[in-house]
Amino acid sequence: MANLRLVDSSFDGVGAEFDPAPASEESLPDAEAFDAYSRTVAGVAERLGPSVAHLTVSGRGRRGRRMAGAGSGVAITRDGFMLSAAHVVATADAKGRAAFPDGREHTFEVVGADPLSDLAVLRAEAGDLSPAELGDAERLRVGQLVVAIGSPNGFSGSVTAGVVSALGRSLPTRSRVASRLIENVIQTDAALNPGNSGGALSDGLGRVVGINTAVAGIGLGLAVPINDTTRRIVSALMSDGRVRRAYIGIVGGSRPLPPRLAASLGREQGIEVVEVVEGSPAARAGLRPEDVILDVDGLPLSDVGDLQRLMVAERIGHRLALSVDRQGRRLRLEVVPLELEA
Repeated sequence: MANLRLVDSSFDGVGAEFDPAPASEESLPDAEAFDAYSRTVAGVAERLGPSVAHLTVSGRGRRGRRMAGAGSGVAITRDGFMLSAAHVVATADAKGRAAFPDGREHTFEVVGADPLSDLAVLRAEAGDLSPAELGDAERLRVGQLVVAIGSPNGFSGSVTAGVVSALGRSLPTRSRVASRLIENVIQTDAALNPGNSGGALSDGLGRVVGINTAVAGIGLGLAVPINDTTRRIVSALMSDGRVRRAYIGIVGGSRPLPPRLAASLGREQGIEVVEVVEGSPAARAGLRPEDVILDVDGLPLSDVGDLQRLMVAERIGHRLALSVDRQGRRLRLEVVPLELEA
């Protein structure tokens, strides 16, 4: 900081002289002035920044109009595989361009996109990317430092920092014919803006714990967590280009169980059937609105997320036993899930 030196002791508005010389004897070297927070954020930026690209996509909208968009992507292998958000490439043609901080640009193609998890896998025409390390969002705690890297409003390589402001959020998603909840979404106050979508949310060690997906309000951003579920989704997209899911065809929600039933089961909630899709496996099995599903194949259910987690590809075409409470009567029904067409 420059010094202001008074050369005349009389205070009459004159005699004050500006000294442009820095007060070097009082300043600290940059390394010492850096606090732990700054060092952590800077370290993440140096480690993870080279792995995050600015994506440019083009395609056609519903009425055939030419459209252009942008977002972010994260390299996960040296030989070109990248993660992004499905909605970033939803209208993309077969290819787009990925620009990295070192100035290199590569054409990419969409290997697979899953709108129900808002994740997409891309493949850049490159063999020497800097892959990011994937972390585990299950280990995050509220209040923990996180760093977001992406291309908000086209400004590539932008870094913002904040904390995990909440965990366990859910985010509704839709495809053309289906809807689903993304579970355990990460909420952060790290500044996110349009263009951050598909970019990295990192812990303090530079490990990617989430893929930024939405700006939910001022100081409120959401990220799809990197966990066992999303790792399976990414693996399926890389190998097959799509994610296979089972479905039985109900709309439901959590419902408190009657006290006597809750006491006998040792839990307080089940899944109330609000609507049964006509012609669905649930309809053929005899499920009705107001039925309460208690368990599937002996596995207890408390909310829709529990049922959703069971609807994996391995359940398609295989008979499942449902325990149902219908107006105080216990029923045993059988349902054969079909493949969900996304």
